[in-house]
Amino acid sequence: MSEPHSATARAHPNIAFIKYWGNANDNLRLPANASLSMNLEGLYTQTTVSWFDRPDADSLILNGQPDTGAAFRRVFNFLNLLRERLNITGSARVESFNNFPMGAGIASSASSFAALTLAAVSAAGLQLSERALSALARLGSGSASRSIPAGFVEWFTGQTHEESFAESFAPPGHWDIVDVIAVVSSEHKSVISQEGHHSANTSDLQAARVAGAPERLAICKSAILSRDFEQFAEVVERDSNLMHAVMMTSRPPLFYWLPPTLMVMEQVRRWRADGLKVCYTLDAGPNIHCICAKDDADQVRQALSALSGISEVRVAGAGGAAVLVDVND
Repeated sequence: MSEPHSATARAHPNIAFIKYWGNANDNLRLPANASLSMNLEGLYTQTTVSWFDRPDADSLILNGQPDTGAAFRRVFNFLNLLRERLNITGSARVESFNNFPMGAGIASSASSFAALTLAAVSAAGLQLSERALSALARLGSGSASRSIPAGFVEWFTGQTHEESFAESFAPPGHWDIVDVIAVVSSEHKSVISQEGHHSANTSDLQAARVAGAPERLAICKSAILSRDFEQFAEVVERDSNLMHAVMMTSRPPLFYWLPPTLMVMEQVRRWRADGLKVCYTLDAGPNIHCICAKDDADQVRQALSALSGISEVRVAGAGGAAVLVDVND
């Protein structure tokens, strides 16, 4: 057997300011609405993919441990799609690790499938455009499409596979805002986001949330481009609350918030009323992303660290694009 072709890629998770929740097309993961996000510097998934000539030898090492369960199935269901779409043959060995908690509302699937896409495509000796990589990453995890480009990113809905991709609308250095993440729980959530997207339309509120999304996106994008924190904070919190209202009213309902989650949300509103430039947003998990001006980040971090129920505080500025770390032909 010939030596395997391998590549290693690294990608950041992202925090969505205008949320993705629910699909217009589940098979292609075409989102019900467009979304905006920021990549998170310093947090990353690093993934190595090696393609072998021999068949039926797929394997996954996740955070140093062999995995043959749900993560294995999700990874290789995705790689099977890549094999079919890109005419890749042979087996794959995937080794991946995260330097932050997985499955707890810090977008681990976004960074994981962005890194997996870039590594798998590069290890196969292919060179694709950023747009094509973003569209492919979407098939593994919708939000992964946003972790391919750099900085502040918009993901378009699209009517076809090729039309639904993400692109940067401002570089990482455009605005000095920071995500101060209050980790309430590092436990893997019992209901993954993928299942929640499927149940979104069972909520009586989803249609209204989707209908208002274009206006909220336009307000948020304008606020980012003009660096208007007051406008930004209002629309980001409103959009987050709307997504969680849909979750809570879906059938079955999804309640990701824990008591410390609500406490932090209340504190953030108080801190902003007292003059700090800070707002909150939550993905599908209990952990709270406190988005703040860089000058206020240290004060927000210290205040969060002093609260009960917070196990860890992470700080991340705007991060770059998914990148190749190594390629071995």
